Amino acid sequence: MTGDAGGIPTVGEAVHDSARDRVGRVMGHVGPYIQLRPLTGGREWDADPDRLRPLTPAELLSALVAEANARSRRPR
Repeated sequence: MTGDAGGIPTVGEAVHDSARDRVGRVMGHVGPYIQLRPLTGGREWDADPDRLRPLTPAELLSALVAEANARSRRPR
C-alpha cells in the first residue's frame, strides 16, 4: 500500500478490493476495516485491509471512465 508504514491506505487513496472485485476510494478506518466508497460516490462498504491494493494510474483512469460511461447510460 502507499499509505503509512503499516501498509494501511490513506484517506482519499483509490484502491482495488479483491474480496469484492471493486474499486473504491478510502473514506476512513474503523476498527479492523477500511471504509470504501465508489470513485464517483455512492454507498460505502467495509473492506479487509489485507485484500486491498493501490490502483496504478492506468487502472484509476480506466475505472473513472467506466463509471462515467455507466452513468451516461442510466435513464434520467
